[in-house]
Amino acid sequence: MIRDITIGQYYQVDSVIHRLDPRVKLLGTLIFVISLFIANSPIGYGVAVIFLIACIAMSKVPVKYMLKGLKSIVFVLVFSAMFIVLFTSGEHIIFKYGIIKISREGIFNAIEMIVRLILLLVGSSVMTLTTTPTDLADGLEKAFGFLKVIKVPVHEMAMMISIAFRFIPILIEETDKIMKAQIARGADFESGGLVKKAKSLIPLLVPLLISSIKRALDLATAMEARCYNGGEGRTKMKPLKYKKCDYMAYLVQAIYLAIVIGTNIVSSIVMSLIIGIIA
Repeated sequence: MIRDITIGQYYQVDSVIHRLDPRVKLLGTLIFVISLFIANSPIGYGVAVIFLIACIAMSKVPVKYMLKGLKSIVFVLVFSAMFIVLFTSGEHIIFKYGIIKISREGIFNAIEMIVRLILLLVGSSVMTLTTTPTDLADGLEKAFGFLKVIKVPVHEMAMMISIAFRFIPILIEETDKIMKAQIARGADFESGGLVKKAKSLIPLLVPLLISSIKRALDLATAMEARCYNGGEGRTKMKPLKYKKCDYMAYLVQAIYLAIVIGTNIVSSIVMSLIIGIIA
């Protein structure tokens, strides 16, 4: 389960997506997330799926590796879907037992939520798997550099995000080592109910917390020893510069967003016509 977490990990391979400017990928991820929330029809979600499949194909990241991150949120998806199905009121009741009511609207909302979360996670993974933490921090700092005018510490915030992403694979590896060591000593993380499983995680969380604090202190000491004092006046070894492919990617993103908005408008018009004919 620990090895199935892909958020924050970088998959090194030479592809078109890997070579894009991190600012392009940040904006592309933001546009994709926005499109998922404004899509209101199966056609809109179909366009989002096609766009995501094209991005995965161009990234050359194996689909199996991309999708294995979904294993870590199966419980969240199932729990959220059950919550929506049971507590969404609707006119078309399919099943009723006491206070429990399952409606057609609740099932449709649950399906929409599951599809949206899956696309959201996979779409975010495309950015993190094709962008190194250093490039991601540089892209964030460059993209939000205008906030320095109002005294927002953009460089420090980008540095914190970069360090957090760097710590994810380290913590995953550390957790895996501690878990194997505890299992070798007779610990059981699988059997029992939810409460027992939660209690069994205590021997895992305590050494992991101590190790994380020690790593953070070592990093802070190393930065102080090298006289790190923020980004003011610092230069980049590889400054970000837009290329022709970056401008093409911006154009593709704009076309994609326009298509999603267009499908929403067309779907609304078609539904209005159908309702008018039925009425």
